[in-house]
Amino acid sequence: MSRLYISFVAVIILCFLICGTAQAIVRYTVSDLGTLGGTDSFACDINNSGQVVGYSYATDAPGYHAFLYSGSSMTDLGTLGGNWSQAFGINASGQVVGWYEMDGIDSSGYLIEHAFLYDGSKMTDLGTLGGTFSSARAINDSGLVVGDAMTIDSKQSFLYNGSTMTDLGLRNSDTYAINASGQIVGDSSTTHSHAFLYSGSHITDLGTLGGHFSTAYDINASGQIVGSSTINSSSDYPGSSGHAFLYNGSKMTDLGTLGGNWSQAYGINDNGQIVGCSDTTDHADCHAFLYSGSTMFDLNSMIDPASGLKLWEATAINDAGQIVGYGYNDLWQFHAILLTPVPEPSTLALLCSALLGLGWRIVLVRRRKIY
Repeated sequence: MSRLYISFVAVIILCFLICGTAQAIVRYTVSDLGTLGGTDSFACDINNSGQVVGYSYATDAPGYHAFLYSGSSMTDLGTLGGNWSQAFGINASGQVVGWYEMDGIDSSGYLIEHAFLYDGSKMTDLGTLGGTFSSARAINDSGLVVGDAMTIDSKQSFLYNGSTMTDLGLRNSDTYAINASGQIVGDSSTTHSHAFLYSGSHITDLGTLGGHFSTAYDINASGQIVGSSTINSSSDYPGSSGHAFLYNGSKMTDLGTLGGNWSQAYGINDNGQIVGCSDTTDHADCHAFLYSGSTMFDLNSMIDPASGLKLWEATAINDAGQIVGYGYNDLWQFHAILLTPVPEPSTLALLCSALLGLGWRIVLVRRRKIY
């Protein structure tokens, strides 16, 4: 009887090995998205259709231009008059938000920068809150836009509803993301900058991991929030130290690092997968990471080394597990990148089902021979 089932057992073991290993070590193909003709490009966001936005040096422009990458081509979104623009967010409809530089300077000698909304054919200026600066950081599928803008005397968070820019009342703040429910995250300060959640008209201070500073960079449909926080007073250098965190509605969890001293989480999808960057044990440079389950993976170990790219930062992840960010080549040129998981989970399921089916056929055939 043991010989009758030995082949079937072997098939089951093979199936577990294949599927289990693939889940533990997900591999990615790397697509270098190129540039707009210049040397460098950076990807900032991706929607569930795989459309990517960011910014790149252009051939005939002295500054960065916002781009939309769709299919296999990168489109220059241009500006509304100046030399610079950057795209930070995209929704399911392909609407893009960011900022652009206007011609001229303000009375203090600074460049005038305004938030924009690109609807697939044209770029629209969203205005400001009375000052000369605004920047749109994210847009949800309902078309609600968030960002920050100058008033007469401070930088404030705003919500743009399609026609009106509303001051959210968060003084000295930066706003980075909005989810489908309209919940907004970023950081705001009186004495020290703390990550916040703005929901309805209620503002929640998310606190820190032990230090004085924290910033929230993204929020998913379930209200899970990711960002970075300093962990003690000796690490209080906002933006350059601290640890990536996950906030689940009641507490902030330290996600750790890739062996170094600091990490930052920039994006989370609706499956709870998190991306960002961290230093490693040698403290040489930043490494893009994927945090899945309870483990932080160095994405450089999950791609083909022959790609010629070192992955610096992962900035966003969609619900299909596609990741965007940027890496650098041997010439230290930074390029926007797209990582696609291989094999797909559905392919693994089909493979395991086929193996199990084959095992049952072996058993049935041998039973007929015996009886």
